[in-house]
Amino acid sequence: MQSGIIFGNRILDVVFVAWFIAQFYKVVSSIFLEQKFNIKRLWETGGMPSSHSSTVSSLTTSVGIAYGMESPLFAIAIVFSGIVMYDAAGIRRAAGKHAGIINTLLDKFASRIGERIHDERLKELLGHTPFEVLAGAALGIVVSLMFTSYIQV
Repeated sequence: MQSGIIFGNRILDVVFVAWFIAQFYKVVSSIFLEQKFNIKRLWETGGMPSSHSSTVSSLTTSVGIAYGMESPLFAIAIVFSGIVMYDAAGIRRAAGKHAGIINTLLDKFASRIGERIHDERLKELLGHTPFEVLAGAALGIVVSLMFTSYIQV
């Protein structure tokens, strides 16, 4: 495989594009949904679409294009992708729900005693809904398929 333009590796280049599109969409959508420009969304977790899923599905698709779906590299990539997407929709999503409950309890406790025991709110947007994971996965696959000729060279 010839070296890529951005990272010196064509697969990494394509994976970066898939990640960037997912994260940039979050910045743009915050303008319309929240009526504010929030550049922090470019680096934050959670939301639509899952950039974790777009990244790993792009990686898996790109490896499949470059090395074939029967290659050991593809097998490693697909197992890795499954773990990451399961974690995004399962464990990290549950942790975000727990943070929301803790924030609510802290608010109620503070209103009862008149002072806060913890000033910083816990981050609630950690994981993804299954639909956000699916959308991210579809995005990653589409991006890699669009760059098939770039990956194969």
